[in-house]
Amino acid sequence: MNKSELIAALSTADGVSEKKAAQVLELILDEMTEALKRGERIEIRGFGSLIVKQYPTYQGRNPRSRETITVEGKRLPHFKVGKELRARINRPIRSESDAEAVTNRATSSSAIPDPQPGSGDPPETD
Repeated sequence: MNKSELIAALSTADGVSEKKAAQVLELILDEMTEALKRGERIEIRGFGSLIVKQYPTYQGRNPRSRETITVEGKRLPHFKVGKELRARINRPIRSESDAEAVTNRATSSSAIPDPQPGSGDPPETD
């Protein structure tokens, strides 16, 4: 899914215009970027967290000339997936309708329904 598909999904799901959905998404991304610049951690429960990792300066080598160069240190965002998202991604697809929902998620606002307790599980034997 790319940014324009996310905007389309937001506008369809909430019944707002694509322009308004784009403004909201842009505001969220800008605020997250500014928080990361300040060194803050971003945590979205059930989804994951973003932190900035500091990488030190190190000596590298130019692959063409084999010359030793100094690579400046840098700060890079790092995403750590949340337990709930990991569980949802690894949940088995139990029916053709669920598989179709996964395939069509970019064009539809329908989500994969949560399976009913016990559905698809083999009967217990004593």
